[in-house]
Amino acid sequence: MKRDSMRNTWTRVAGKHVRVTLASVAVAAGAIAMPAFAKGEIEKPDLKFGFIKLTDMVPLAVAYEKGYFEDEGLYVTLEAQANWKVLLDRVISGELDGAHMLAGQPIGATIGYGTKADVITAFSMDLNGNGITVSNAVMERLKTKLPKDDDGKPLHPVKAEYLKAVVDEYKKEGKPFKMGMVFPVSTHNYELRYWLASGGLNPGYYAPAKGDTAGTIGADVLLSVTPPPQMPATMEAGTIDGYCVGEPWNQQAVFKGIGAPVITDYEIQKNNPEKVFGVTKAWHDKHPNTHKAVVKALIRAGYWLDAENNKNRKEAAKMISASNYVGADYKVIANSMTGTFEYEKGDVRQVPDFNVFFRYNATYPYYSDAIWYLTQMRRWGQIAEYKPDAWYMEIAKKVYRPDVYAAAAKELIAEGKMKASDFPDFDKETGFKPPQKDFIDGVVYDGSKPNAYIDSFKIGLKGKDTVK
Repeated sequence: MKRDSMRNTWTRVAGKHVRVTLASVAVAAGAIAMPAFAKGEIEKPDLKFGFIKLTDMVPLAVAYEKGYFEDEGLYVTLEAQANWKVLLDRVISGELDGAHMLAGQPIGATIGYGTKADVITAFSMDLNGNGITVSNAVMERLKTKLPKDDDGKPLHPVKAEYLKAVVDEYKKEGKPFKMGMVFPVSTHNYELRYWLASGGLNPGYYAPAKGDTAGTIGADVLLSVTPPPQMPATMEAGTIDGYCVGEPWNQQAVFKGIGAPVITDYEIQKNNPEKVFGVTKAWHDKHPNTHKAVVKALIRAGYWLDAENNKNRKEAAKMISASNYVGADYKVIANSMTGTFEYEKGDVRQVPDFNVFFRYNATYPYYSDAIWYLTQMRRWGQIAEYKPDAWYMEIAKKVYRPDVYAAAAKELIAEGKMKASDFPDFDKETGFKPPQKDFIDGVVYDGSKPNAYIDSFKIGLKGKDTVK
């Protein structure tokens, strides 16, 4: 193993070679038809993957450190990227073979929001993993309004209706209320907007056709982009009053004594999809066997992370605390990775599913997950005009590739590395989760009815609305 500290990368020499051929996904009689795959040679064994310094890049680190990439005949370099835009641009240009991506990035690129490119995913990297944190000054105001639990601590999860009272105070004082999120098509943006709107706060609209990509039209709370590692310092400087980000940057605010998390994304939307592993469609078409081999390695990494009630999480937290991965203190990373979450100094609570990497079929690329992101893009104006339900399904099938995932999983089963019971029943799988009820506002999400779902919200675009 060789480390190049100047480039912040690690490399490993490959072992054996495995190949499959891929075919397109088809939905018939309510089930996804999975084609047969034959083994063959890896088209490209030398690979470079990008990531952002967040806890949920860990499946890549595990696949590398545990030799799962090597088992598939892959010589992999992992390289941290400056921000999500740079990461996506480098995947599209071919400088990176693939990357740890925001779930919204392949979707946004495919529909042409921002950079236009055909980007696909065959692997969901995790569920949950984010939080919303506010500054100490905001938390002090919130405490005067929040109900308390039996121990006298603020009752969690904190509902946005209490933040609305603080925002209203800021308005009376002539001050804007500002919050950070990591990227316009990030889960963090949509989760933060979802939470704010559930409490009666309008997070603002986008109007890309009119040249407005800030997303602050009509906003009660002004949202802006800040790279994840810079969130705590930006809030400490007073530039923002709070933020939504992945770990370890919420816990970092607690450890530094500059802010307090008020809610996790698990409490906004239970078991929400977070990151994916993305490649361009052109790269996949040229290297289908390589892509399948990568997915095999990542599936094994996700399984290891959740195995035996998270017994490997401490090892994983130590692994990614290294500077070439996340580069944060082990204690900060372990706080959430091992199933707890600290809301204020000493207020440590059990959140066993804060990070999920395999259970609940976390790694499977569900069409309904893709459609949820599209509904939120439409709700806030990133999709400027009404689209029929069939359009949402068309885009989901273009971006999400359960056929590739199923081929990888079946090969792992045949090799005796995984069991059939570890995965969905591929012969019956439709790509849609049952209607999801566990949202903080009580609205039920049925991915097969995207327009009915969009129309059910009090705040947001509906039907053929456009942003004025």
